[in-house]
Amino acid sequence: MPELAAERPRAPAVFTIPAHRSFADSLVAGLRARFGDGPLDLARGRILLPNNRAVRTVTEAFVRASGSGLVLPRLVPIGDPELEERIGGALDPADTSDPVPPAVDPLERLLALTRLVAVDGTGTAEAARLAADLARTLDALLIEEVLPARLAEAAADAPELARHWQLSLDRLRAILDRWPEQLAATGKIDLAERRNRLLRAMADRWRRNPPDGFTIAAGITTAAPAVAALLRRVADLPEGLVVLPGLSLASVMPDEEWEALDSDEETRGEESHPQFHLKLLLQRMGIARDEVRLWRSSGRSAARAIRGRAVANAMTAADFSDKWNGLKPAERRLTGIRSAELPDPAAEAQAIALALREAVETLGRTAALVTPDRTLAARVSALLERWGIHADDSAGKPLSQVAAGTLLLGIVTAAAEDLAPVPLLSLLKHPLVGGEGNARLEWLDDVRSLDLALRGPRPAAALHGLDEHFAAQDEQRQFRGCLRAWRRVRSLVAPLDGMVGAPVALSAFAERLARSANALAADAAWRGQEGRMAAELLAELAGSAEAAGLALSAEDSVPMLRQLLDERRVRPPFGGHPRVFIWGLLEARLQQADLMVLGGLNEGGWPALPAPDPWLAPKIRANLGMPGLDFRTGLAAHDFASALGAPSVLVTRARRDSRSPTVASRFWLRLRAMTGGLARDTRLERLAATLDDPGVLEPASRPRPSPAKNKRPDRISVTAVDRLKADPFAFYAQAILGLRSLDSVDADHSAAWKGSAVHEVLEQWLAEDECDPGKLLPRARALLESESIHPMLRALWQPRLIEAIRWVEQQERDNRAAGRRPLKAEIWGETAIDGVTVYGKVDRIDHFDSGGLAIVDYKTGKAPAQKAVDAGFALQLGLLGLIARAGGFDGADGAPLAHEYWSLTKYGDGFGKRVCPDRKMGAADFLAHAEGHFIGAARRWLTGEEPFTAKLNPAYAPYGDYDQLMRLEEWYGRE
Repeated sequence: MPELAAERPRAPAVFTIPAHRSFADSLVAGLRARFGDGPLDLARGRILLPNNRAVRTVTEAFVRASGSGLVLPRLVPIGDPELEERIGGALDPADTSDPVPPAVDPLERLLALTRLVAVDGTGTAEAARLAADLARTLDALLIEEVLPARLAEAAADAPELARHWQLSLDRLRAILDRWPEQLAATGKIDLAERRNRLLRAMADRWRRNPPDGFTIAAGITTAAPAVAALLRRVADLPEGLVVLPGLSLASVMPDEEWEALDSDEETRGEESHPQFHLKLLLQRMGIARDEVRLWRSSGRSAARAIRGRAVANAMTAADFSDKWNGLKPAERRLTGIRSAELPDPAAEAQAIALALREAVETLGRTAALVTPDRTLAARVSALLERWGIHADDSAGKPLSQVAAGTLLLGIVTAAAEDLAPVPLLSLLKHPLVGGEGNARLEWLDDVRSLDLALRGPRPAAALHGLDEHFAAQDEQRQFRGCLRAWRRVRSLVAPLDGMVGAPVALSAFAERLARSANALAADAAWRGQEGRMAAELLAELAGSAEAAGLALSAEDSVPMLRQLLDERRVRPPFGGHPRVFIWGLLEARLQQADLMVLGGLNEGGWPALPAPDPWLAPKIRANLGMPGLDFRTGLAAHDFASALGAPSVLVTRARRDSRSPTVASRFWLRLRAMTGGLARDTRLERLAATLDDPGVLEPASRPRPSPAKNKRPDRISVTAVDRLKADPFAFYAQAILGLRSLDSVDADHSAAWKGSAVHEVLEQWLAEDECDPGKLLPRARALLESESIHPMLRALWQPRLIEAIRWVEQQERDNRAAGRRPLKAEIWGETAIDGVTVYGKVDRIDHFDSGGLAIVDYKTGKAPAQKAVDAGFALQLGLLGLIARAGGFDGADGAPLAHEYWSLTKYGDGFGKRVCPDRKMGAADFLAHAEGHFIGAARRWLTGEEPFTAKLNPAYAPYGDYDQLMRLEEWYGRE
């Protein structure tokens, strides 16, 4: 009998750690109990783990459990193709007689597939995006060990496929015919295929020659055939163990529900169920669920077992959810799980940060945020900084979102847009550009000067356009010095001019980009982990034969670079807070904290919407036996159920996002439906709402500043008098505080710009052509043909402007016939009135042959209404007449006999109208009227002590430059 017992085959050793226990800590505790806890007892074995992140997690669990020196077993990742991780060196022996070819580099593979996709004329950036999807599809085929030849037969019974799916499938088959040949020429294979070969070779080697010491496969849930074969081999080893995370045994999930997960002729099974992928793995291992045993050891973070049963009930398949009606209260109660619903994502982040902050008040207590929402994670991390907590965010950031990546994107964006103002200034202000210390401060001074000079419409493209623009702007007093600043900056910007103008090879593009980054930022561009990663990417592209065969246009350069940067993640070094963590779903699969905050529980976030496969239709995937698009929903459900096993759990969601109300996650709704309502953490919700609450709003009162007499100006522009009377506060802000509104950078051509441009044309017409009627139209056409004018503006403005210019020509002919000649244009003058100096620029002064002057003001819009003149506003023309009468304009002596607005806008069926505000009262009375109203205003606000009250006459104060400064919305209508 003993001999027969010895010959009996050993039952497969497969265990599971329930979701209510911390997987890594429970695993370590069980291994120490089984194989010894001496310093060297565990050194004789090996543990196979799913990926490098799991290696880090289990290592930390060993450190927590050891308390003293401990030689760890060999921790070997089996590799995760989705993370582009290679298989651990222990599974890739160098002394084998039949070595497995090396894997193709992921970047080389992407570029090679891009070239294959782009053969039909698809743009490089779009081809790269499709190639990335193609790479994922190819990996899915390789992981499931589906031969490309099966694609044809898979489509044979699907004639109903839409035409675009048929075209996609034909294109995929053509690529899969060429791709192996291209790989064979390099002597390399795909990473997923290499992984399959190594895993199967290892399973075969261990079948023939079992390894010394124990072998554990822990935390692996991938159901790939090669993985399942290796796990079965490990389970059959004399000292082999397979430990699965969160498998629901019969005591938790009845057999009827377990069997219902399988697919049949009508359905593909419950792919979205959290246990589906584990059932598939066990089936491929050839192991029944009742052969799986419970791992008895428990780690430091564990909830009660009843929690696990309640969570399993909540996550049951829809066909069995009617059992909720018959559950006992204890079986549906989720003690230790709280919920918080916040109004928006900002409030949700605030609540999570408060919960994490409160958790660390207890000595030794750990807390973690688990969320797939990277925006939420970034917000929480930033909010924790207010308390000096640097959370360990293990997911890291894409290279495109850190300084080195944004510098490269800034360079390419500026080059692709021909040095347009917005991307150019964004690049020049980048924190890595301009040096350090005093050099950086001087650099920023120059950039500020350029910023001011670039306000308004966009200049002509490229370097020559900027040269002309800054030369012209430097002649204006408010922009003086911008040309010198531009000359200091120009040499560093020059390499960007034409960098991606014509299509260029991707390898040459990378070399140019590296040179430009080095010129702008020097060593700072390549400093630290992110800088080294950026340098490595550009070096790989520059030396790649595949990159040399890809042509990159200006339109493709930015999206192509962004995609390449997005695929590389910069992970933070160790050194964050030892008890506060931010985990993605991958990081949370094998570990727990004392408090687990599950954030972002909205549909489309957790679980994420299934990512469509542009290459394989769902019907084709089903025919090939590949996982459907809902498979990832099942993985997300398993992650969610596992995280609910922590001792204390907080689930959160925002009721709306930045655009619209949100829909609660199906997981959230399941918990609420089964329990009748989760315990609400109203205290946390109130804290989040009140933490930054400023208290009772006390609206500002109408501002009435009243500076001392010696602080009030004794000079005023003719254009500012109306502002002084209508909105004294706006005058105070402009004239006394010295505040001016700035145009936006790269702004549309405003009405003010159009007016200035037309004024300049009319000024040059008088100065150079003496207002010859036959020479004005060519000048207007030259203005419209300027490179700085957008084609859309030119098309809309040209017919209106030309009609108005023809009207001006006719006015000049009529003037000449009546004995009136132009005298001066655009000249400054001033005079003193009641102790205040009034100054201004007159658009044009004409001289009558009979003596006397005509004061003309050009308007590209409507002329002021006579009602405004009668009310004591629209004083500009009258004040200019007073300056002229006092001899304030050099070379223009005489009494003003006419005051005219030449309005170039549309009146009735034509353009142009001569408006004379003095036609009722005569020129002399008009000047007296203007003088009287000016003296009244000056004595109230300039030489008097009256407060500068905001919006005193709002009907004549149409401009809102200072509305925010005066906090108009808080008091307007109340006072």
